[in-house]
Amino acid sequence: MENRVEKAVELFENGYNCSQAVFCAFSDKFGIEDETALKLSSGFGGGFGRLREVCGAFSGCTLLIGLATDTDLSDASKAKKDVYEKVREIKEEFEKRNGGSFICRELLNMTGPSESHVPEERTEHYKKTRPCAEIVRQAAMIMDEYIK
Repeated sequence: MENRVEKAVELFENGYNCSQAVFCAFSDKFGIEDETALKLSSGFGGGFGRLREVCGAFSGCTLLIGLATDTDLSDASKAKKDVYEKVREIKEEFEKRNGGSFICRELLNMTGPSESHVPEERTEHYKKTRPCAEIVRQAAMIMDEYIK
């Protein structure tokens, strides 16, 4: 396994959101610079802007699947079919490794969206009570396997 998994965890631990961490750890393989990758994936963290919907780490995977799936874009219907198939495969694996869900609030044992758009600080308490770093690790491992 390459350093990409550790890069994803390090990015997350350094304050980037879960989507940014996963997407940026692999984006160079597709000719995307880190700054661009971080900007593209920034809104997906916290389950879409802390709404606690689809997990940001899974969203990062979804962005990468679009880049990594060999599709003929001249046939939009087939291209979508190919990507959607891979997204569903990755979702199944993601759920297996993360307690049966890909929904942020379920992964965090919450009942709804965060009341605030302001991200929480990565304190020791945050790190001890949130599974996010491990979810980022698992998402990056899945993508490392997929992209190879």
